[in-house]
Amino acid sequence: MCQTTTPMARLPFRSIAVSGESMSPTFNDGDWLLFRPIDARNTKHLPSLVGKVIVIERESYPGIHLIKRVTKIVDQGLWVEGDNQAASTDSRQWGVITSTELVGVVLLRYRKAKFSVIHNP
Repeated sequence: MCQTTTPMARLPFRSIAVSGESMSPTFNDGDWLLFRPIDARNTKHLPSLVGKVIVIERESYPGIHLIKRVTKIVDQGLWVEGDNQAASTDSRQWGVITSTELVGVVLLRYRKAKFSVIHNP
């Protein structure tokens, strides 16, 4: 499961925090990802997603965003799996992900800086 930040209307990118181990070792609990939202109505880009990590929002779990890797395209949509299959719930349990459940494509990982207060006497 992941948590997205509230996007600013003019920015073409959004960020999401990784929670859980389903995508480890690629992405780990506490990592932050930058992703590009995708218009779910435009399905011509689907074949180019094979091998890429995407953000999805299952119709059966509105408001919950998940990250998974697209492993293949099937007639009905996308087949997605977590990189850590022992810890992942994915298309092996759900079946196919429809294009309307696609939220975006992950572009990169970054770590939020840890801030500490330095006391200078």
